[in-house]
Amino acid sequence: MTYLSLLAFVAGGAITIQAMMNAQLGQLLKNALLATSIAFASSLVFMLLGFAVFNKQWPQREVIQSVPHYLWFSGGLLSAFAVAGFYWLIPKMGIGPMMSYALTGQLLLAIIAGHFGWFQSSIIPISPLKLIGAGALVLGIILINHG
Repeated sequence: MTYLSLLAFVAGGAITIQAMMNAQLGQLLKNALLATSIAFASSLVFMLLGFAVFNKQWPQREVIQSVPHYLWFSGGLLSAFAVAGFYWLIPKMGIGPMMSYALTGQLLLAIIAGHFGWFQSSIIPISPLKLIGAGALVLGIILINHG
């Protein structure tokens, strides 16, 4: 396992922990959308601090202007939908089932997106072995949640 794999593994664990904590916040506040707003506001503070500390330079104006308009807000919209969905679903489904279905959706879409190179991602063709792995993943999720 490379250090990048280990970092990805730890980041995945962090997603699970923050999802549980913020779902609890949503339950206590009786409002998953407010919990999501608080999570994003605190994330903004920490990211701005990180940017201030670690950023070496700002992008050139031409670079900023060349970014397609949809990229400025679509990621945030999808993040808000996903995170609010997590915080709303966790108390209803439990962390294990919710994360297992979410992870399955992420992995299956990642396989398709990688195959077609969506959003300038590296093209990684779908192979028969990947299809078997995806099938095993779906079967595993079914067994974990209904076995």
